[in-house]
Amino acid sequence: MTKDPTREPARRDPAALDETDHLLIAKLRENARASVSELGRVLELSRTTVQSRIKRLERAKVITGYSIRVAESHEKNQIHAYLMITVGPKRAAGVGAEIKRMAAVRLLQSVSGPFDLIALAVTPSVREMDDLIDAIGNLEGVERTTSSVVLSTKFDR
Repeated sequence: MTKDPTREPARRDPAALDETDHLLIAKLRENARASVSELGRVLELSRTTVQSRIKRLERAKVITGYSIRVAESHEKNQIHAYLMITVGPKRAAGVGAEIKRMAAVRLLQSVSGPFDLIALAVTPSVREMDDLIDAIGNLEGVERTTSSVVLSTKFDR
């Protein structure tokens, strides 16, 4: 007699997220240091349930780490810019490796469209941003850069 697969208990994919998981992740994005008890109160879940959900999300590699957020009072005095970068054929990996060494670049993404890469850079002054843009533009393989300085942030999740 063969087993009927429709009669077996449903097994949940450990990486599948439900609405509560999404809410939990959103709360952790707001404050990664929030206590499990605090998260439980906000999400109306027991501390044990929150703890087990976090562990499951970590095991499934949905949550891969925790980070800090710098005070807005510090960030507002920094110059933020998005740098759109066009690179020569088959040069993106090398350019990306060079840009990764630049501490002022917080994020580098490969994108579709007229540019190949977009970087988010943060420097203490306009002069340092100008120097950084020049340094990126002078990298071997970079054909062109276009930059947009951030004037204000409407929200940040």
